[in-house]
Amino acid sequence: MNYSRGGLKQLNILQNRFSLLNNKKLLTTTTVLASRSMSSLNNTNRRLLQTKNWLSTSNNNYRKMSTASNSVSGVDAAQAEILTKSNLAVREIILNRPKKFNALNLSMVKAITPQLQAWENSDLAKIILLKSSGGKGFCAGGDVKTVVDLAEKGEFSTATKFFEEEYQLDHLIATMDTPFVAIMDGITMGGGVGLSVHAPFRIATENTLFAMPETGIGFLPEVGGSFFLSRLDGQLGTYLGLTGKRLKGLDVLYAGIATHYVPSSRLSALESRLSELENATHDMVNDAIEEFSDEITQPFSLAGETRKAIDRCFKYDTISEIMNQLQQEPDSEWKQDTLKLMNAVSPTSLKVTLQQLRYGASLSLGQCFKMEYHLVQKFLQGHDFKEGVNATLVTRSKPQWNPANLDSVDDTQIKETYFNAPSPSRLELLSSRDFKHYPHRKYMLPSEQDIKRVVTGEAVEVGNYALTRNQVITHFKHKHGLLQKLNDVMDRKTIEKDQILKWIY
Repeated sequence: MNYSRGGLKQLNILQNRFSLLNNKKLLTTTTVLASRSMSSLNNTNRRLLQTKNWLSTSNNNYRKMSTASNSVSGVDAAQAEILTKSNLAVREIILNRPKKFNALNLSMVKAITPQLQAWENSDLAKIILLKSSGGKGFCAGGDVKTVVDLAEKGEFSTATKFFEEEYQLDHLIATMDTPFVAIMDGITMGGGVGLSVHAPFRIATENTLFAMPETGIGFLPEVGGSFFLSRLDGQLGTYLGLTGKRLKGLDVLYAGIATHYVPSSRLSALESRLSELENATHDMVNDAIEEFSDEITQPFSLAGETRKAIDRCFKYDTISEIMNQLQQEPDSEWKQDTLKLMNAVSPTSLKVTLQQLRYGASLSLGQCFKMEYHLVQKFLQGHDFKEGVNATLVTRSKPQWNPANLDSVDDTQIKETYFNAPSPSRLELLSSRDFKHYPHRKYMLPSEQDIKRVVTGEAVEVGNYALTRNQVITHFKHKHGLLQKLNDVMDRKTIEKDQILKWIY
């Protein structure tokens, strides 16, 4: 990169100041650590005291610490779409397109992938952290407009290149050895979900807004959606994938999409805590994040009777059966909202998405990405994806789907055209690692299946005996949000007789 002489002078001044600040910080840190080493506080007390000090710091100080972290050199830092930072043991990638809600494009993917590969092979990088530079979006999606424009010009191979490299990056994140932390502080949709949801640690804040709204633009919930949506509790993933329903803040944790909930005012302090971890393991990272998690009292907005309705309606394998069951549900705000969402999106997308999720439930993560790459090529050659993107992002009008209604979309033809007929290109992944269940799912809230295994005695560590509600609660390791999750599941899925729980099948 070329700089003018004046630019170089300014760069040197900034680098010198940055170096002085780092030296001062190092000196301060060394003094504090020396003082602590002479005290009688043990490691547990030191951590508690440190956490108390961090949590008592004002929000303004947190935000100042957060915004002072850009480390890309030179005057082009403000324009760079990807920033990187080294903070002791932590290596950070910062999405830097705030005016575009940090939406993901191909050049960003090309910048992130080799950097992750380098850090994965470095002994100095102990933790990798992904966040955004600010604004309302963590990452609001992918650059679908450019992709559709290329497809309309007949440049299909160039259009599919974005999805190829995006999926390779998402799969790489999922299969890395280095602990990976994604901070979803803001709008997290589409491409942003792919960058975060497969990581071992996904942090939601009060600013998190999650959705997979692809059926609304005539597309499908990809970026591994066929894997993670099909593994959410009950039919929750089917409901979210078909309707594009948005979840906010704590709901993202309860749904099993985030692993932790941390108020945004604590994020900078959390980053400082993570940077202190030497030879960090996944367990150490989890414990550090839990230190900054908030006490939770708010329930899941889709709990109780709403969750029962979701499971009743979305358990079927055809859209017509789902719609029929929705119509039979007692009148409620949830019912009307769901019907409105389902009737507005692409009929073709609905039927492909349902089939995609049913197949994905039995596939590995790598197989899901390969299936989605195959399906993406079908959508690029079809009508609804182009129509949905142009209507939503260009003309701001109601999309004109073709076929226009569900009855005109034949289920058998969907399977033949979208799933059985070959596509020109196949996806090759960067890592040979693969799995059918997330290897770090123990850091999430327990799933409904986890709770069922304890209640029924199927869990080996429980033993074959009946448990009370309190015994089930004490069986699980404490985690913020755990009590709300356990009580919701036990309220819906068990009955009590003489205080003993029986699972309702």
